Amino acid sequence: MTTRTLIEPFLDREQSPLADKVYLRYKRAHGELYRDMTYAEFCTRTREVFAGLVSLGLTRGDRIALISESRPEWLMIEFASLALGAMLVPMFPTLTAQQVQYIIHNSGSKLLVVSNDLQFGKALKFMQECPALEKVVILNETTKLAKPDTRILHLHNLKRDRSDLTDQSDDFTAEARLAQPDDIALMIYTSGTTGNPKGVMLTHRNVQSNVDGALAVLPELSERDTSLSFLPLSHAFEHLAMHFYFQKGFTVGLAESVDTVADNLLEIRPTFMTGVPRFYERVFARIMRMREKLPPARQHIFDWAVSVGGACGLAYEGKHVPLGAKILKPIADYLVLNKIRARTGGRVRFFISGAAALPAEVGRAFASFGLPIIEGYGMTECSPAISINPYTRLEWGTVGRSLANVEVKIASDGEILTRGPNVMKGYYKISNETREIIDADGWLHTGDVGVIGSDGYIRITDRKKHLFVSSGGKNIAPAPIESAILQSRYIEQMMLIGDKRQYCTALIVPDFAVLREDGIASGNPESLVDREDLRRVILGELERLQKEFASYERVRRFVLLPEPFTIENDMLTPTLKVKRKVVEQRYQDLIESLYMVRPVKEPTS
Repeated sequence: MTTRTLIEPFLDREQSPLADKVYLRYKRAHGELYRDMTYAEFCTRTREVFAGLVSLGLTRGDRIALISESRPEWLMIEFASLALGAMLVPMFPTLTAQQVQYIIHNSGSKLLVVSNDLQFGKALKFMQECPALEKVVILNETTKLAKPDTRILHLHNLKRDRSDLTDQSDDFTAEARLAQPDDIALMIYTSGTTGNPKGVMLTHRNVQSNVDGALAVLPELSERDTSLSFLPLSHAFEHLAMHFYFQKGFTVGLAESVDTVADNLLEIRPTFMTGVPRFYERVFARIMRMREKLPPARQHIFDWAVSVGGACGLAYEGKHVPLGAKILKPIADYLVLNKIRARTGGRVRFFISGAAALPAEVGRAFASFGLPIIEGYGMTECSPAISINPYTRLEWGTVGRSLANVEVKIASDGEILTRGPNVMKGYYKISNETREIIDADGWLHTGDVGVIGSDGYIRITDRKKHLFVSSGGKNIAPAPIESAILQSRYIEQMMLIGDKRQYCTALIVPDFAVLREDGIASGNPESLVDREDLRRVILGELERLQKEFASYERVRRFVLLPEPFTIENDMLTPTLKVKRKVVEQRYQDLIESLYMVRPVKEPTS
């Protein structure tokens, strides 16, 4: 079958029976009602944006940088770029002005599109330092210019008069049909935990092959489905999802922000949704806090209903469900499980999790609620999907089987290697690093360590570069240990320390809100972290959660931190991964202090 380009489905959708269906639901301001935009309206407005880009002199091969929150115009800019043959360079809205400047300069972008005052303010700091940058387009009409500047204009001024639209639409179709599968569609800069970000060049073939692979493994989804999108569209995972939704004919609600997801779920009432593990962990923690506020009798009912749901959840694993559980399920639903599902809008059939490892316990818990989470695996360099759990045969603790059009194998040192049409064209301007990650036979070295079971399911044990070797020569994988400890309701974040050390220690950020709710500790975080009673609580949690680990893998000493790891303080990447080196450098003195005295007695087994 001939590989399609990413713009072909756009041309098809304009003429399809779904043209008048609602495509996007969005808000312009917090508190207002959701607005609807049909596929036909979206396509028309995209053609207008295309006409505006042409009027600026942009042409095939040019780079268009985009830094914006999720909104309809984000997608219009992308499809217009695809039709034009330009390369989109999307960026996370949380990036600093310095980081944006680096990407603009490195990519050689001629146009920068920004969403609002905040993002425009970043552009003002470096515009004069980027000679290749010819224009800045602002999406928000309310953003005011201090003085007229021919390099700066608003999107509504970019669009040509409607009288010109017919001719420009003809150009749109003609240009779109010139696209080839191996043309570069976009460059996503990896956030990276160290050093400058790298531009990952993804072709139409790369991304479309991923869409095709997902379509094959998720046949349960159709144009009848609705999704709520809350991850940034610059995230490779959500970018893939949006093309999947468009080609499937979904209705997609755009969340206002991460903080409003709980409310937006009730407004959009999705049937399907993507997310990252931390999102599901937080939802699970809130549900369990709700359970603990119930009187003892109702807690017993809650636990009974969840146990029934867990038995019925075996069906998601392709296993036999006991007859008794089937009979009792309607009662469990009525008493407890329906109320939990109602918090997600009451229509979710399943979720997908990606970007990091999902704790198996969280997966099983959601399945017992009747909200199964399908875990997948990938990386930006693979467009990004490599594998996914099939909906009817989930295996907790794994990332499923490789997509049908993707190969996976394990190298002699345990590293996961992958090959297929989804693998990037390379890193922009750094061919030496491209050769380091993609070998002569086309295998991409993921940097992850794992195993493949006899049934083809992939289990990831850690990042290759994150594996510790203790001073005693023991190999330690921090991810499983961190995942286990983060099950504690009193621990919000933690990072294991132990490479080339005689024993393991940890930096721990307590969940101060839960501690206050439970009456364990109150006051400001700076004063709480030094309190001995709080340290005893955390030590007790470590003793409880580390029993299954070998003595050399257990945390023996720890320090409590008053400040969480965040994107803003540069200790998290935009995809919410801890920047280990940054954290180690920031807390170097505290870490060293954990090894300057004799360790406390290790947690009991």
